[in-house]
Formats: sequence, C-alpha cells, structure tokens
Amino acid sequence: MKEQEFLQHAELDHVTLKAWIGEAWLAPSDSAGEPDFSQIDLARARFILELQRDMGVNDPGVGVILHLLDQLHGLRRAMKELLEAAHETRDKV
Repeated sequence: MKEQEFLQHAELDHVTLKAWIGEAWLAPSDSAGEPDFSQIDLARARFILELQRDMGVNDPGVGVILHLLDQLHGLRRAMKELLEAAHETRDKV
C-alpha cells in the first residue's frame, strides 16, 4: 500500500512515519522509488502505537521491544525449519 493509504489506516502523521522509518521500526519495501507498505508494516505500526499510547512506553523502550520481537520471530522461523528437517529425516529412515 502507498504512503497516504498507510497513514490513514495506521492513523499516523507524515512526520511520525518518517521518524519510525528512520529508527528502522518500519521497513517498507521500495516500489518505483516510493515506499510500499505491507500488512505486516501496518500491524507493526499499530503495535507501536499501542505501546506508546496505551502502555506509555518511551522511544528507547519501543526500540528494545521491537528488537526482542524480531528476535522471537526469527527464532520461531528457525525452530519451524528445524522441526520440518527433523520430520523429513525421520520419514526417510
């Protein structure tokens, strides 16, 4: 989705969005020189808003939480791949 549509769905202003991209909290893909936002970007933006508005987490805290969340997702992916490989190996025996 294009930036204007993303801003509406995420209920963000342009300045905040640019700050979040600058902090690498959001990483939209590039489509013809313009940012292209995914549903994952939208969910992440809503999560950041929840952390800040509802829970009162400050910017450094948001960065730490997002880093830990990214690590958790990476570990889940690795565990899934490991389990799939183990099942394939077991099926061959």
